[in-house]
Amino acid sequence: MSKQATPRPVAADEALAVGRSIRVSPRKLGLVASFIRGMSAKDAIVQLTFLNKRVAQDVKKVVQSAVANAENNHSLDVDRLYIKEAVVGKALVMKRFHPRARGRAGKIIKPFSTIRVVVKERQE
Repeated sequence: MSKQATPRPVAADEALAVGRSIRVSPRKLGLVASFIRGMSAKDAIVQLTFLNKRVAQDVKKVVQSAVANAENNHSLDVDRLYIKEAVVGKALVMKRFHPRARGRAGKIIKPFSTIRVVVKERQE
């Protein structure tokens, strides 16, 4: 009695990469994700290299990982890949406090995010 095989989360002509615990708010990460959504993978990597946002480097790593998964694990053509999905989610939130006047405390929240990138091979 062996365990049942888990079905693949994406189609046969797609590849997936997930970046977890990225130290930025989901709102800021969503701006970058919506910027690259629909682009070809090669163009997205070039745009993220020169984008003037700190989180762009983390998103670039996830996109490169998705492209590498497509090439090595699923034998897809790298030149025909495009970003099908770039979904941002909320992860944990660290809560801290900052001492204020008269014994009060100011709340500081440090949010984390996740990003899920799916690349798909364009049909000719």
